[in-house]
Amino acid sequence: MSKITRRTALAGLAAAPLVVPSMTRADAYPAKPIRLIVPFAPGGTTDLLGRIAAEHLQNAWGAKVVVENKSGAGGNIGADAVAKAPPDGYTLLLGTVGTAVTNQFLYKSMPYDTATAFAPVALFGEVANVLAVNKSLPVGTAREYVEYCKKQGPGKVSFGSPAIGGTGHLAMEYFQSLAGFKVEHIVYRGSSLVLQDLLAGNIPSTMDNLPPYLPHINTGALKALGVSSSKRWFALPDVPTIAEQGFDGFDAAPWWYVAAPAGTPGEIVQKLSEELVKGGKLPATIKKIRDAGAAELVGSSDELAAHIKKETVKWKKVVEAAGLQPQ
Repeated sequence: MSKITRRTALAGLAAAPLVVPSMTRADAYPAKPIRLIVPFAPGGTTDLLGRIAAEHLQNAWGAKVVVENKSGAGGNIGADAVAKAPPDGYTLLLGTVGTAVTNQFLYKSMPYDTATAFAPVALFGEVANVLAVNKSLPVGTAREYVEYCKKQGPGKVSFGSPAIGGTGHLAMEYFQSLAGFKVEHIVYRGSSLVLQDLLAGNIPSTMDNLPPYLPHINTGALKALGVSSSKRWFALPDVPTIAEQGFDGFDAAPWWYVAAPAGTPGEIVQKLSEELVKGGKLPATIKKIRDAGAAELVGSSDELAAHIKKETVKWKKVVEAAGLQPQ
């Protein structure tokens, strides 16, 4: 039997492979509270969806997720705060189609580079715009509305929306370019004022986010001619989409997403993406999203990136065709 000395024992240990448990940054994440910045005021749909997303992450991981509202400039102020935050996964954005796509075409000066400032994480919801008219207008479908507007002449029929460059305004500009008609845009300071004038008959039509109009459509005070989403809306299953009324490809549903600062480690982005996609498919989460007036729309980091690319091409063409100038 050979004698084992201290020297030979140490040599054997040196030659043996060192086996240690592997740990990625994602394994340790999150190790402190996460900030989810909502770039609009409390109480709106964007805020509600942010709180739904935060609640799911908090329940899934047992880590505190704090919603912080930073409103202003169509969402640009809050988005910029995320763009300039450390890329460590602890500051996230609950953004809109505006912060991801359309604002860059509507603002002369953007505080961040839309194409490079963020790491896409996940899609997290959408809402339909509705083409609605006063009950006295002699039309019952989107096709009849187009023919009525053409018969009256360019700019003789008006529609109201709450903002120049807002999702309702852009959806109507898209519809006009697709269908070949022209209406006058009346701008209001909020959907409640649009609704008030539409019910009173002071304006004949609107294209705007559906939720405020839904109760009045259900009572018959307003007529819904079509929804802007790619499929029928859960709350108005008998109202056809605009696309299925002969305007193929029309899809103008505003959407929400979660993003992180550019440079956030890929494994952390992936962990966030997988959890948000999983959460967005849960029946309890879907109910909360629908109760907020939106609908479930989930997509991975890669799917969100592809969606942003496609939407950028579409809305750039719409803004250019409408002749909208950055303000």
